[in-house]
Amino acid sequence: MSVEPRINDRIRVPEVRLVGPNGEQVGIVRIEDALRLAAEAELDLVEVAPSARPPVAKLMDYGKYKYESAMKAREARRNQSHVLIKEQKLRPKIDTHDYETKKRNVERFLAEGDKVKVTIMFRGREQSRPELGFRLLQRLATDVEDLGFVESSPKQDGRNMIMVLGPHKKKADAKADRQAAKVERQAQREADAEAERAERAAGREAAAKERPVRPARSGGTAENEE
Repeated sequence: MSVEPRINDRIRVPEVRLVGPNGEQVGIVRIEDALRLAAEAELDLVEVAPSARPPVAKLMDYGKYKYESAMKAREARRNQSHVLIKEQKLRPKIDTHDYETKKRNVERFLAEGDKVKVTIMFRGREQSRPELGFRLLQRLATDVEDLGFVESSPKQDGRNMIMVLGPHKKKADAKADRQAAKVERQAQREADAEAERAERAAGREAAAKERPVRPARSGGTAENEE
C-alpha cells in the first residue's frame, strides 16, 4: 500500500535537508525557513526521505508531480506485455495434414510471443505406448526450434503427456516486429502504386510523341492569291 508523503505543515520536524526545485542542494534549514521559501516560490515542501537524519524535503509543485507520476504509471501498464499460454492438443497417431495444421498454430503463437502448452491425449490401448507421444513432441519441438524452445520437457499427466514451449522473442519485441512489418508492407504498396502511376504517365508521354503531326492547311486571302 502506497503512503502519501508529508507535505507543507504536515512535516513535523525542527529542520530538514532542503533540495531546490531543480535538484540543487540548499542545505540544512529550519522547517520555518523551508516553508517560507516554498510559499515565496508558490511551491510545496514535500518530504521525500523521511528516514534520513534530518529528513530530506524538496520544493516542488506536488499536484503536477502526482499527475505526471500517474500518467507514467498508466503508460507503463499500457506497455506491459502479458505472456499468454496457448494450448494445442494432439493425438499420438495424428495424420500428416492435421499435424501440419497444429504445427502452424504453434508457430503462430510462438511468433506472437506466447507460450504454448502441447498436450498429447492417449486413449484406450494408446496409453501403453507413451513413447509415441514422446517422439511426437520431440518432432514438434525440432520443427519449431527457430521460434521457440522447450521450457518444460514432456511429462506424463494421467492419460495425457504435456510439454511447454517458450518463445525466443518477448511479446513486446514480437509486437514491434509485426508493426514494423506492417509499416514496411504499406510502404511497399505505396511505392508500387507510385511506380505504376509513373509508368502510365511515361506511356502516355511516349504515345503522344509517336502520334503524327498533321500539317497545317495551306490557304490565303484573295489578296494574296492576286
